Amino acid sequence: MTEAEKRILQAKSVVIAGHIHPDGDCIGSMLALGLGLEGLGKRVFMVSYEDVPHQYRHLPGAERIVKKISAGCDVAIAVDCGSKEMLGGAFAAFKKSRCIVEIDHHAFRIPFGDLGIIDTHASCVGEIVFTLLNTFKTTVTKDIAKNILTSIIVETSSFRLPKVRAFTFEVCRRLMQTGMDFYSLVDSVFWSKNKEAAILSGMCLARCKFMHHGKLAWSSVRRADIKRMKGKDEDVDTVADEIRSIKGVEIAIFFREKSKRFTRVSLRSKGSINAGKLAQRYGGGGHFDVAGCLIPNNTKEMQGFLKRACDMVGP
Repeated sequence: MTEAEKRILQAKSVVIAGHIHPDGDCIGSMLALGLGLEGLGKRVFMVSYEDVPHQYRHLPGAERIVKKISAGCDVAIAVDCGSKEMLGGAFAAFKKSRCIVEIDHHAFRIPFGDLGIIDTHASCVGEIVFTLLNTFKTTVTKDIAKNILTSIIVETSSFRLPKVRAFTFEVCRRLMQTGMDFYSLVDSVFWSKNKEAAILSGMCLARCKFMHHGKLAWSSVRRADIKRMKGKDEDVDTVADEIRSIKGVEIAIFFREKSKRFTRVSLRSKGSINAGKLAQRYGGGGHFDVAGCLIPNNTKEMQGFLKRACDMVGP
């Protein structure tokens, strides 16, 4: 057992937080770990600096997630965070805690904790949490299984990304043995969209532009577009993945206006193109094929970003 695992096991109180713009891996792994540690008698606080996206609000334990806590704990655990900046305002509780532990699978990361449980080969943080709970001999209940499977399904884009490995399916097999309804879960957290998300996705795909012989595809959305459709920012979360699915596209770029000052850039890539490296140049991060960053909200910056992306595509 690692020192990080020992500290978690010895703790009486634990705060768990994920990254800003939380996705299914972040929320699912946080909830699974939180419920598992509660099963061991820990006092657990789960924190998300931003609202839980609507498709994850039905997950077991999601109603327990708060935006902040005032006090520190024996151990503060960051899940799915490649840097302390990814925690957003949740980092305030971490600074008050006795020990910070990172549980993560990002290849591009800036360590910030006292201890870490890091596996860059894992398909998602949920896989690491599953292994950790087994190390603690925690009973993996149906509720915990739903949360870990959410982590896997979302982070692997329903088992379609390169990091899916034999162990991923072994974890799924063992989780499904709890008797949870796999189809209902995957339908609610991955396949289903509300009408606002469907309309906004269609609009963004219709705006898609192609460069470099179709190897690079990009689109954008403004806050006014989302407001006009009575949608939410989370309703365009899947657009970058949808652009990447277009045949011949090797790198997909999606510009999402966040404020008058900043635009959020979502990157998806295939083959040898390192999306994470491009995001890092702008202060962001992520994985080799899934990454993101913020850039100033103006046309010149967008054009400069697209030029750098084209340079990565090659001839």
